[in-house]
Amino acid sequence: MSAGAEDASGAAAGGTWTVRRVVAWATDDFRRRGSASPRLECELLLCQVLGCDRVKLVIDADRPLEPGELAAYRALHQRRRRGEPVAYLRGEREFYGHRFVVDRRVLVPRPETELLVEVGLRRTQALSLSARVLDLCTGSGCVAIALKKQRPTTLVVGSDVSRDALAVARLNAERLGALVGWLESDLFAALARCRGKLDLVTANPPYIAERDVAGLPVDVRDFEPRLALVAGPDGLAFYRRLAAEAPAMLAPAGVLSVEVGAGQAGAVAELFAVAGLVEVAIDKDYAGIERVVSARLATVEPGAAGG
Repeated sequence: MSAGAEDASGAAAGGTWTVRRVVAWATDDFRRRGSASPRLECELLLCQVLGCDRVKLVIDADRPLEPGELAAYRALHQRRRRGEPVAYLRGEREFYGHRFVVDRRVLVPRPETELLVEVGLRRTQALSLSARVLDLCTGSGCVAIALKKQRPTTLVVGSDVSRDALAVARLNAERLGALVGWLESDLFAALARCRGKLDLVTANPPYIAERDVAGLPVDVRDFEPRLALVAGPDGLAFYRRLAAEAPAMLAPAGVLSVEVGAGQAGAVAELFAVAGLVEVAIDKDYAGIERVVSARLATVEPGAAGG
């Protein structure tokens, strides 16, 4: 990818490298290597180098790249070839209308996880001004911060077992002006003071079965934190703990809402029902996959307790 020579990937590189030419070559290269969104990936990386948006790439399609710009793009392109996620290369990912800082300390926020926010908001609509919310396995803080931005008067705490992840979450909260509390905790271990007080508990916990790790895409398997991905032999380890521990933490009529992997919704719904949670519901994401399982703690009828 330099005039009169071959680039490091073996692509013929005679002539001037304009924006249009770089996009065409990079799109073809990513496509041949199996990318599901080759043009989008190369345009996002080129925008990162040029400090512009994708519309500007169209407007400036015939602008030649400076040698430094070309070198910077080449470096990102090579890293993407090795499987590093585009979000890590750009240092950010959009989620629920906000841009979140992301790096190898946290999972890359996915569009389907936005459903977890939507379900939590819907099922606590009656408490929209005063809900007490806990987001477990918070990672980048995207769910906790999105909930707080949508409901500024609610009390939101995000927790994670990873101190590194919490550092990223705090940074995102500061950048986005979200007043969220952060706590290092293995699920509810450090949250005894919240017992019986939580109106909403959300979680996007690890849910990949150990046997499935080898088959994950390389950008997930080799770059995203294993601690946030893998959950025992069948991927249900954290859901069993949540079903056992969450009811004691919820306020009457409080909601537990979790993201699940493809094919896990039925098993998780059963775990919640066996734990005594009621109004168990399964919501599908935009791809039609059962993605979020939620349930409510039963309320105690007046006079039901005692004798």
